[in-house]
Amino acid sequence: MTNSFKVKLGQGGFGTVYEGKLQTGSPVAVKLLKASKRNGEEFINEVASISRTSHVNIVTLVGFCLEGSKKALIYEFMANGSLDKFIYNRGPENIVSLTWENLYQIAIGIARGLEYLHRGCNTKILHFDIKPHNILLDENFCPKISDFGLAKLCPRNESIISMSDKRGTMGYYAPEMVNRHFGGVSQKSDVYSYGMMLLEMVGGRKNINPEASHTSEIYFPHFAYRRLDVDIDVDNDVRPYEVMNAEEGEIAKRMTVVGLWCIQSLPSDRPTMSRVVEMLEGNMNSLEMPPKPLFSSPSRSET
Repeated sequence: MTNSFKVKLGQGGFGTVYEGKLQTGSPVAVKLLKASKRNGEEFINEVASISRTSHVNIVTLVGFCLEGSKKALIYEFMANGSLDKFIYNRGPENIVSLTWENLYQIAIGIARGLEYLHRGCNTKILHFDIKPHNILLDENFCPKISDFGLAKLCPRNESIISMSDKRGTMGYYAPEMVNRHFGGVSQKSDVYSYGMMLLEMVGGRKNINPEASHTSEIYFPHFAYRRLDVDIDVDNDVRPYEVMNAEEGEIAKRMTVVGLWCIQSLPSDRPTMSRVVEMLEGNMNSLEMPPKPLFSSPSRSET
């Protein structure tokens, strides 16, 4: 199926992904899971959660293999790989650049996928690891949420869930994951991660950049907020190396405003994913200015 694992597509925290082919000739992605201290919990999470889903913005699980300690997951093949290589410009030199309309449609697609996980399934699914690396793009750049190794299933009517451990990736997990004084862990924790990712899509960079030329630019959410607060054109500043027209500037501003709402420190101040979809698709003039993000910019020594 994998031709002796010759073509490596990528690598993540839970395993390595290889290109494969079914007997029908259809291409697939085969993820070989690493041995872990969590006793196969990632494998069980992936199969249990993703097998319950059916949505255009959720990657499809074709099958799985379990042989002793060896575990593999077989997914639909995603021709354009993960979102991170497009927004951080870390792919090969001939990689296509995403237009602002591409980024906007990708943002909406991811939001719809998360809304489905939170409200559209019989069992609510919290992902807990939303980040550009876990968003895959098909040949038409339709985004699909992947990597459910940290996901948690919970009853639809349960708003706050009990967590014994911190889940997610630094830079994307919500404050309540670290300190319960901010509030309980809930679907709003995914909203926070989505907001951090959305701001990275706008800036074309990591939200924390210790190599920034000015201290004020180290933490991108604060940098973007200051530009909005004094009514500076976001498009002229967040990507100074890029010339944007008025339509592209409006997309950048809309995504910035929504992203800043999503990363509010208190879960109760963040919108639901249903509201996020409305904010992305609705009238720009109806969007209110979000409060300033609470957390201060990390110092160079901390980053």
